[in-house]
Amino acid sequence: MTEQERKGDDPTEERLQKLISSCGLASRRTAEEWIAAGRVTVNGQRARLGDRADPDRDRVLVDGKPLDPGGGRTYLMLNKPRGYVTTLSDEKGRRTVADLVSGCGSRVWPVGRLDMDSEGLLILTDDGELTHRLLHPSHEIEKEYLVWVTGDVKRALPILSAPMELDGDRLAPAGVRRGKTSGGVSQLSIVIHQGKNRQVRRMCAQAGLTVLRLKRVREGHLSLDRTLKPGSWRELTGQEILLLTNEGNGEPL
Repeated sequence: MTEQERKGDDPTEERLQKLISSCGLASRRTAEEWIAAGRVTVNGQRARLGDRADPDRDRVLVDGKPLDPGGGRTYLMLNKPRGYVTTLSDEKGRRTVADLVSGCGSRVWPVGRLDMDSEGLLILTDDGELTHRLLHPSHEIEKEYLVWVTGDVKRALPILSAPMELDGDRLAPAGVRRGKTSGGVSQLSIVIHQGKNRQVRRMCAQAGLTVLRLKRVREGHLSLDRTLKPGSWRELTGQEILLLTNEGNGEPL
Protein backbone atom coordinates (compact mmCIF):
# COMPACT_ATOMS: atom_id res chain seq x y z
CA MET A 1 0.00 0.00 0.00
CA THR A 2 1.40 3.38 -0.96
CA GLU A 3 1.53 6.48 1.19
CA GLN A 4 -1.09 8.08 -1.03
CA GLU A 5 -3.46 5.20 -0.30
CA ARG A 6 -3.02 5.54 3.44
CA LYS A 7 -5.17 7.86 5.52
CA GLY A 8 -2.38 8.40 8.03
CA ASP A 9 1.05 7.16 8.99
CA ASP A 10 1.24 4.10 11.22
CA PRO A 11 4.08 4.67 13.73
CA THR A 12 5.07 0.99 13.48
CA GLU A 13 5.76 1.31 9.75
CA GLU A 14 8.98 2.40 8.08
CA ARG A 15 9.86 3.34 4.53
CA LEU A 16 10.91 0.25 2.64
CA GLN A 17 14.36 1.57 1.78
CA LYS A 18 15.02 2.18 5.49
CA LEU A 19 13.83 -1.33 6.42
CA ILE A 20 16.09 -2.89 3.80
CA SER A 21 19.05 -0.77 4.90
CA SER A 22 18.46 -1.51 8.60
CA CYS A 23 18.53 -5.22 7.84
CA GLY A 24 22.02 -4.79 6.41
CA LEU A 25 21.19 -5.73 2.82
CA ALA A 26 22.07 -2.47 1.10
CA SER A 27 22.33 1.28 1.49
CA ARG A 28 19.12 3.28 1.31
CA ARG A 29 20.01 4.56 -2.17
CA THR A 30 20.63 1.04 -3.44
CA ALA A 31 17.40 -0.12 -1.81
CA GLU A 32 15.54 2.61 -3.67
CA GLU A 33 17.03 1.32 -6.92
CA TRP A 34 15.88 -2.22 -6.05
CA ILE A 35 12.36 -0.96 -5.37
CA ALA A 36 12.27 0.98 -8.64
CA ALA A 37 13.50 -2.12 -10.49
CA GLY A 38 10.64 -4.23 -9.10
CA ARG A 39 12.83 -6.45 -6.93
CA VAL A 40 10.81 -5.76 -3.76
CA THR A 41 7.29 -6.93 -2.95
CA VAL A 42 5.04 -6.28 0.05
CA ASN A 43 2.33 -8.84 0.80
CA GLY A 44 2.62 -10.20 -2.72
CA GLN A 45 2.38 -6.84 -4.50
CA ARG A 46 5.19 -5.04 -6.28
CA ALA A 47 6.44 -2.21 -4.09
CA ARG A 48 6.81 1.39 -5.22
CA LEU A 49 9.01 4.19 -3.96
CA GLY A 50 7.32 5.81 -0.97
CA ASP A 51 5.73 2.56 0.27
CA ARG A 52 5.96 1.73 3.94
CA ALA A 53 5.74 -1.55 5.85
CA ASP A 54 5.65 -3.02 9.34
CA PRO A 55 8.27 -5.79 9.70
CA ASP A 56 6.06 -7.64 12.19
CA ARG A 57 2.86 -7.48 10.15
CA ASP A 58 3.81 -7.26 6.48
CA ARG A 59 5.65 -9.85 4.37
CA VAL A 60 8.46 -8.04 2.59
CA LEU A 61 10.45 -9.95 -0.03
CA VAL A 62 13.64 -8.88 -1.79
CA ASP A 63 14.33 -10.98 -4.88
CA GLY A 64 11.82 -13.46 -3.47
CA LYS A 65 13.55 -13.84 -0.12
CA PRO A 66 11.92 -12.63 3.14
CA LEU A 67 13.36 -9.57 4.81
CA ASP A 68 14.78 -10.61 8.18
CA PRO A 69 15.46 -7.90 10.79
CA GLY A 70 18.46 -9.07 12.77
CA GLY A 71 19.63 -11.50 10.11
CA GLY A 72 18.79 -14.60 12.12
CA ARG A 73 20.55 -13.47 15.30
CA THR A 74 18.86 -13.61 18.69
CA TYR A 75 17.58 -10.56 20.58
CA LEU A 76 15.89 -10.92 23.96
CA MET A 77 14.21 -8.57 26.41
CA LEU A 78 14.48 -9.74 30.02
CA ASN A 79 12.72 -8.19 32.98
CA LYS A 80 15.58 -8.82 35.38
CA PRO A 81 14.52 -9.40 38.99
CA ARG A 82 16.56 -8.45 42.02
CA GLY A 83 18.89 -11.13 43.34
CA TYR A 84 20.51 -12.07 40.00
CA VAL A 85 23.94 -11.01 38.77
CA THR A 86 24.38 -9.84 35.18
CA THR A 87 26.96 -12.39 34.11
CA LEU A 88 26.98 -15.73 32.28
CA SER A 89 28.57 -17.52 35.26
CA ASP A 90 29.50 -16.58 38.80
CA GLU A 91 32.42 -17.91 40.83
CA LYS A 92 30.50 -17.24 44.05
CA GLY A 93 27.63 -19.47 42.99
CA ARG A 94 25.08 -16.66 42.79
CA ARG A 95 22.12 -16.84 40.45
CA THR A 96 22.80 -15.31 37.03
CA VAL A 97 20.67 -13.86 34.23
CA ALA A 98 21.97 -16.72 32.06
CA ASP A 99 19.92 -19.07 34.25
CA LEU A 100 16.77 -17.12 33.40
CA VAL A 101 17.21 -17.32 29.59
CA SER A 102 18.75 -20.78 29.37
CA GLY A 103 15.81 -21.99 27.29
CA CYS A 104 16.15 -19.42 24.51
CA GLY A 105 18.04 -21.81 22.19
CA SER A 106 21.07 -19.55 21.60
CA ARG A 107 24.19 -18.53 23.46
CA VAL A 108 23.41 -14.93 24.30
CA TRP A 109 25.13 -12.43 26.56
CA PRO A 110 23.83 -9.35 28.42
CA VAL A 111 24.28 -5.92 26.86
CA GLY A 112 25.62 -3.91 29.78
CA ARG A 113 24.92 -4.57 33.43
CA LEU A 114 22.37 -4.19 36.16
CA ASP A 115 23.76 -4.81 39.64
CA MET A 116 22.36 -7.65 41.72
CA ASP A 117 20.01 -5.40 43.69
CA SER A 118 18.63 -3.65 40.59
CA GLU A 119 15.89 -4.79 38.24
CA GLY A 120 14.18 -4.08 34.94
CA LEU A 121 15.11 -3.96 31.28
CA LEU A 122 18.07 -6.04 30.19
CA ILE A 123 18.85 -6.82 26.55
CA LEU A 124 20.59 -10.11 25.73
CA THR A 125 21.86 -10.99 22.26
CA ASP A 126 24.45 -12.85 20.22
CA ASP A 127 25.04 -9.76 18.03
CA GLY A 128 28.51 -8.42 18.83
CA GLU A 129 28.26 -5.37 16.59
CA LEU A 130 25.03 -4.24 18.23
CA THR A 131 26.51 -4.83 21.69
CA HIS A 132 29.46 -2.56 20.87
CA ARG A 133 27.20 0.14 19.47
CA LEU A 134 24.92 0.22 22.49
CA LEU A 135 27.77 0.23 25.01
CA HIS A 136 30.31 2.56 23.41
CA PRO A 137 30.24 5.96 25.20
CA SER A 138 30.53 7.91 21.94
CA HIS A 139 27.03 6.82 20.90
CA GLU A 140 25.48 8.28 24.06
CA ILE A 141 22.57 5.82 24.28
CA GLU A 142 20.10 7.04 26.91
CA LYS A 143 19.11 4.79 29.79
CA GLU A 144 16.13 5.66 31.98
CA TYR A 145 15.73 4.43 35.54
CA LEU A 146 12.90 4.67 38.04
CA VAL A 147 14.39 5.14 41.49
CA TRP A 148 12.62 4.98 44.84
CA VAL A 149 14.51 7.06 47.43
CA THR A 150 14.33 8.51 50.91
CA GLY A 151 15.95 11.77 51.99
CA ASP A 152 15.70 15.45 51.17
CA VAL A 153 14.60 15.21 47.54
CA LYS A 154 14.08 18.96 47.13
CA ARG A 155 17.71 19.57 48.05
CA ALA A 156 18.95 16.63 45.97
CA LEU A 157 17.26 17.48 42.66
CA PRO A 158 19.55 20.38 41.63
CA ILE A 159 22.59 18.31 42.62
CA LEU A 160 21.49 15.35 40.52
CA SER A 161 20.65 17.58 37.54
CA ALA A 162 24.02 19.37 37.57
CA PRO A 163 27.35 17.92 36.34
CA MET A 164 28.72 15.50 38.93
CA GLU A 165 31.98 13.59 39.32
CA LEU A 166 32.56 9.87 39.87
CA ASP A 167 35.99 8.25 40.06
CA GLY A 168 37.53 11.59 39.08
CA ASP A 169 35.53 11.75 35.83
CA ARG A 170 33.02 14.47 35.10
CA LEU A 171 29.54 13.17 34.29
CA ALA A 172 27.18 14.70 31.79
CA PRO A 173 24.12 16.25 33.49
CA ALA A 174 21.36 13.71 34.05
CA GLY A 175 17.73 14.23 33.16
CA VAL A 176 15.82 14.09 36.45
CA ARG A 177 12.06 14.24 37.08
CA ARG A 178 10.27 13.88 40.39
CA GLY A 179 7.29 11.58 40.67
CA LYS A 180 4.99 10.71 43.53
CA THR A 181 5.93 10.72 47.21
CA SER A 182 4.21 8.39 49.65
CA GLY A 183 5.13 7.47 53.20
CA GLY A 184 8.41 9.35 52.96
CA VAL A 185 9.47 7.49 49.79
CA SER A 186 9.82 9.49 46.56
CA GLN A 187 10.01 8.19 43.03
CA LEU A 188 12.45 9.76 40.58
CA SER A 189 13.06 9.26 36.88
CA ILE A 190 16.77 9.55 36.10
CA VAL A 191 18.09 9.47 32.52
CA ILE A 192 21.82 9.00 31.87
CA HIS A 193 23.87 7.93 28.86
CA GLN A 194 27.08 6.94 30.59
CA GLY A 195 27.51 3.57 32.27
CA LYS A 196 29.80 3.70 35.27
CA ASN A 197 29.55 0.99 37.90
CA ARG A 198 26.43 1.56 40.05
CA GLN A 199 26.29 5.07 38.64
CA VAL A 200 22.72 6.01 39.57
CA ARG A 201 23.05 4.66 43.11
CA ARG A 202 26.31 6.54 43.63
CA MET A 203 24.86 9.75 42.21
CA CYS A 204 21.95 9.52 44.62
CA ALA A 205 24.33 8.88 47.53
CA GLN A 206 26.31 12.00 46.63
CA ALA A 207 23.07 13.97 46.65
CA GLY A 208 22.20 12.67 50.13
CA LEU A 209 19.55 10.15 49.08
CA THR A 210 19.15 6.51 50.03
CA VAL A 211 18.04 4.22 47.20
CA LEU A 212 15.44 1.65 48.18
CA ARG A 213 14.68 0.31 44.72
CA LEU A 214 16.10 0.88 41.22
CA LYS A 215 14.50 -0.27 37.98
CA ARG A 216 15.68 0.34 34.39
CA VAL A 217 12.68 1.01 32.16
CA ARG A 218 14.21 2.22 28.88
CA GLU A 219 17.36 1.89 26.79
CA GLY A 220 17.50 4.18 23.78
CA HIS A 221 14.08 3.96 22.13
CA LEU A 222 13.34 0.51 23.57
CA SER A 223 11.09 0.45 26.65
CA LEU A 224 10.48 -2.39 29.07
CA ASP A 225 7.39 -4.44 28.21
CA ARG A 226 5.13 -3.87 31.20
CA THR A 227 3.45 -7.24 30.66
CA LEU A 228 6.71 -9.10 31.36
CA LYS A 229 6.80 -10.40 34.91
CA PRO A 230 10.11 -10.25 36.81
CA GLY A 231 12.31 -13.10 35.61
CA SER A 232 10.42 -13.46 32.31
CA TRP A 233 11.80 -12.78 28.85
CA ARG A 234 10.65 -12.65 25.24
CA GLU A 235 12.20 -12.20 21.84
CA LEU A 236 12.24 -8.69 20.44
CA THR A 237 9.83 -7.92 17.63
CA GLY A 238 11.11 -6.93 14.21
CA GLN A 239 10.24 -3.30 14.91
CA GLU A 240 12.12 -3.37 18.22
CA ILE A 241 15.17 -4.89 16.53
CA LEU A 242 15.15 -2.06 14.02
CA LEU A 243 14.92 0.50 16.82
CA LEU A 244 17.99 -1.00 18.44
CA THR A 245 20.02 -1.47 15.28
CA ASN A 246 19.44 2.19 14.36
CA GLU A 247 20.56 3.44 17.79
CA GLY A 248 23.78 5.42 17.66
CA ASN A 249 24.37 5.10 13.91
CA GLY A 250 23.41 8.65 13.06
CA GLU A 251 20.23 7.73 11.19
CA PRO A 252 16.88 9.22 12.14
CA LEU A 253 14.51 6.84 13.89
